[in-house]
Amino acid sequence: MSAVTFQLSIDAIQLHCCANNATPLRKVGNSSLRFISKSSALDGRLLNKGICRFRRHKLLQIHASTSPAPAMDRVSSFSEDTKECSQKASIESSLILIRHGESMWNEKNLFTGSVDVPLTKRGIEEAIEAGKRISNIPVDVIYTSSLIRAQMTAMLAMTQHRCRKVPIIMHTESEQAKEWCRIYSKETKKQSIPVITSWQLNERMYGELQGLNKQETAERYGKEQVHDWRRSFDIPPPHGESLEMCSQRAVAYFREHIEPQLHSGKNVMVAAHGNSLRSIIMYLDKLTSQEVINLELSTGIPLLYIYRDGNFMKRGSPVGPTEAGVYAYTRRLALYKQNLDEMLQ
Repeated sequence: MSAVTFQLSIDAIQLHCCANNATPLRKVGNSSLRFISKSSALDGRLLNKGICRFRRHKLLQIHASTSPAPAMDRVSSFSEDTKECSQKASIESSLILIRHGESMWNEKNLFTGSVDVPLTKRGIEEAIEAGKRISNIPVDVIYTSSLIRAQMTAMLAMTQHRCRKVPIIMHTESEQAKEWCRIYSKETKKQSIPVITSWQLNERMYGELQGLNKQETAERYGKEQVHDWRRSFDIPPPHGESLEMCSQRAVAYFREHIEPQLHSGKNVMVAAHGNSLRSIIMYLDKLTSQEVINLELSTGIPLLYIYRDGNFMKRGSPVGPTEAGVYAYTRRLALYKQNLDEMLQ
């Protein structure tokens, strides 16, 4: 069967599914396809499953009958197809949250806050390991804070992703910046992942504590006072932000910019900080102010959420790229991993 004939066949199937009409048999080119009528025992969910299978075979057939395309192009096309299939049934997308790897001030036990400090060698290794854990989970857009340790973590993690797409930071601070960063090749755009930076995702600002040694600060001000500054919800350090203040900006940004991407079917990764991510998790998991202050996030450990029909379902941390259970969370993730396995073997 030629690629054109197969495409016509698929279009005929989609047309039938959209119209939901009963048709016994239709001739397309040299091929006959039997359509499923309303009286079929298959429910709508199985029908959507059939469409996704046809689309997947369509993708493989087209590339088999024409000159080979790069694996990343085929994976990208498959991601688009599965995304469209899931949208026909219900919106489903993936959300990955990663706290940056160990920074140079983490290593020195200093209050970092909004100070822009890079990763240590260990932090680089943590970011790479995080990338291995999420290497089979789709990513369409990345959000990071404006701080280098979060951006390094996102970039290093994506070097391990099997889709082989290139993360590209989008500079939107001025019209000239946007114009100078334009990509003129459609093919290159397909092989890229936009990285959007935002100060609203920054770590909370620790005010006069920034740059101080945590142990020495506790000895100077007392452990209870420093504990209140670090772990209470609404008590800020001197001239700094409380967790509540950090939460207001981080959650507002998430709801305005990131959640609409998930609702449209895009798969999102957020690389940020302990307190900005705690704030977002407080929103996702509907935690109380008391519960969130006891929430601990390890550096470089990704957390996976599934967004479906306006709800967030926490799936924990992927333990490795070969762990089958990670991709059994949803059929869509399993199909994405299966396609990666077939295209990149």
